[in-house]
Amino acid sequence: MTHQGDPIAALADERLTGREKGLPARAAGLTVAEFLATEPRLDEFWTPLLVLDRAALDANAAAIQGWAGERRLELMPHGKTTMAPALWRLQLDAGASGLTLATPAQVRTARTFGVARIMLANALVDPAAIAWIAGELADPGFAFASWADAVDTVDRMEAALRASTPARPLDVLVELGGPGGRTGARDLETALRVARRIEASPVLRLAGVAGYEGSLGHDRSPASTAAVAAYLGELVALHDAVRELAGDRELIVTAGGSAYLDLVDAAFAPAIAAGRAAGRPTRWVLRSGASLVHDDGFYHGISPIDARLAPAMRGLARVVSHPEPGLALLDGGKRDFSYDEGPPVPFGVPGAAVTALNDQHAYLRSDQALQGLAVGDLVELGLSHPCTAFDKWRFIPVREHAASARVVDLVRTFF
Repeated sequence: MTHQGDPIAALADERLTGREKGLPARAAGLTVAEFLATEPRLDEFWTPLLVLDRAALDANAAAIQGWAGERRLELMPHGKTTMAPALWRLQLDAGASGLTLATPAQVRTARTFGVARIMLANALVDPAAIAWIAGELADPGFAFASWADAVDTVDRMEAALRASTPARPLDVLVELGGPGGRTGARDLETALRVARRIEASPVLRLAGVAGYEGSLGHDRSPASTAAVAAYLGELVALHDAVRELAGDRELIVTAGGSAYLDLVDAAFAPAIAAGRAAGRPTRWVLRSGASLVHDDGFYHGISPIDARLAPAMRGLARVVSHPEPGLALLDGGKRDFSYDEGPPVPFGVPGAAVTALNDQHAYLRSDQALQGLAVGDLVELGLSHPCTAFDKWRFIPVREHAASARVVDLVRTFF
């Protein structure tokens, strides 16, 4: 089967090999489409395994798009969470206006799959990457913007672009940071200097302001929410100041990981209303990437829209050793499952918890004897932080829904 002009659909023609982690041995030599036509079931797959849930993915895509639309927020979800073109398409088809990505290499991957609107949530400083982007700007259908937080960064971008003679100026957003945060100018005065430098460049265009509030808090404590809210207020103030430089042209204001969506909404809503009343065009862009997959850990505990989302990824692992009454070892570890925002959570094993992970083992412990758990038994694991789960897998089986063993897709990742 051929998929002329549709590189995402063409992934179904990729031929599977014996090198694919977790896939049944019989899949080797078949294309993805041929394998799925045999109606595979999860009990054929080898453990350890990462599994996605089609019903939850579809519902989550609709939920986050609906939440954003209700608030007049545009959604450009962070594609680096999954690096899976099929899941990018799911959100684009649901109404997302484009993708956010984190590195030039990720941008290049997205372009090979036909993504037409991309925001690089980072500074673009690599000369070779800048030259490549300059070439992409020759495509009038490609909308691209990157970030800058220092005059030195703008100087470097400008020098590389001048050498590449782009067909049009490159859009740049001024990034505002916060004390103790990640990147970003640390105060409004510095950010405005960056904005003026961009506005003065013949090869750059001042396109708006950007920031990431998630590095300023890690929980729902009063201190964290106050720090995030204050920062978002400063981001709106920076937009107002940049508006004086940009006049009436359209600007972008972007924030929003997946943890503090409600605070982003609270900060942006008055400015959205004021801008509409004044007739000044601004796109208020949310970049939530984890909301599509959600989780059973960090985001489950902190997301303000947890009730509207469902975890769409789970781990499967088998007991390979039961050396003590209160200890069982599973065959999945750091090479298979995310662990940076909390350990996996076992289901169906009352009183047990995963207390540690090695490369290929999980320590399942309980204060009581783990009765009824034998070597070879399968344990389903709730995972935390999808960003560090997807990168461990090249093909990920997708079951129909949480109660189904029928595999309806294989999601291909590109890390």
